[in-house]
Amino acid sequence: MAETTPGPGTDDGPGSGGPGSGGLGLSGPGPADGLGHVGGGDRRRVTIRDVAVRAGVSVATVSRVLAGNYPTSAAARAKVLRAVKDLDYVIDGRARALAGTGPKTVAVIVSHVDSFFYAAVAQGVEQEAAAQGRLCMVCNHGGDVARELALVQMMREQRAEIVILVGGAVEDEPYKARLMDYARGLAAAGSRLVLCGRPAPSPDMPVIVVEYDNEAGAYAVVSHLLSAGHRGILYMGTMPGHTTVEPRVSGYRRALADHGLGPEHQRIAGVGLGRSHGYAAMRELLAECDGKPDFTAVFAGDDLAAAGAMAAMRERGLHTPADISVVGYNNDAVAQDLNPPLTTVNIPSYELGRSAVRFALAEDTATPGAARGTAQTRHVLGTHIVLRESVRRLGAGEA
Repeated sequence: MAETTPGPGTDDGPGSGGPGSGGLGLSGPGPADGLGHVGGGDRRRVTIRDVAVRAGVSVATVSRVLAGNYPTSAAARAKVLRAVKDLDYVIDGRARALAGTGPKTVAVIVSHVDSFFYAAVAQGVEQEAAAQGRLCMVCNHGGDVARELALVQMMREQRAEIVILVGGAVEDEPYKARLMDYARGLAAAGSRLVLCGRPAPSPDMPVIVVEYDNEAGAYAVVSHLLSAGHRGILYMGTMPGHTTVEPRVSGYRRALADHGLGPEHQRIAGVGLGRSHGYAAMRELLAECDGKPDFTAVFAGDDLAAAGAMAAMRERGLHTPADISVVGYNNDAVAQDLNPPLTTVNIPSYELGRSAVRFALAEDTATPGAARGTAQTRHVLGTHIVLRESVRRLGAGEA
């Protein structure tokens, strides 16, 4: 997250104003000339005092007009706004936030901004935040858990109204403890932590959970393979303890069990999601069996892993779905452009982002005061299969 420093036309921030300043912050020496310059030709930033001199009113009056929540006469307001325009004065957003008079901030924290899933969620957050008159801040931690937690704390210090943490993680006990502390701290400050696309680590954590039915999606797509006659189904892309991957493995296992296939039919391979992991895992598997696998279908943990697996298969002269059927998860943009187009599970990514903001603001309205943020609420969005051309129905004796 880039840091910025005040530029021309900004105040220094809170704490420098006198009584009646409205908390907007005052800074700098005496008034500038009509061009926003210090006498003698030296340039300096325009301050609230300069605006007051130009408008012919007090600093307190300027502060009240700019805050917008104090009664002022129409004439005084017109003078102040004209002076603001003439001097190109810019209000310090940090000072307004601390004073509680500026636009409120919604922060969304993602793992990778170049991921289709995270980008779609962030877009949903931004558009809903804008529709609700909020400023959206997008932060990227690159998969660094320490950085993720540090960003949550930074957003708390910035007094963000809503902090939305997107996607799964491997949650050890120290991670859970720190996240609990931050959730309670945000709630105590009148803010709210939203876990988007992931479950809560514990039922007593004061968060809003907005997730999708992850396990049900996996169950449905594996059931689709089973209904097409496949019995040798490989799941590819494990990440032990990861809150996104574990439900997919559970859905895979449950689907096999519900169709009368015991644990001996479970085939789980590969570590990690993404194209490179899918490619490496499939290449290794095909090398071990000399290009003659004993499975007829692959359930890849995400669409990019499926794309990597299909590439490794082509190198061995194997084709989808003629030789091996392949399904994925996420319904990323790449899924429809693969050859053949990939059958996958659709996650309502964009709607997850919008819902995270809507549910947080709705709770804020419905539960004002000290009771807000003390309990956990959970909202689950549905998933569905997108049928394309990567699955072949097996004939009698092929399973």
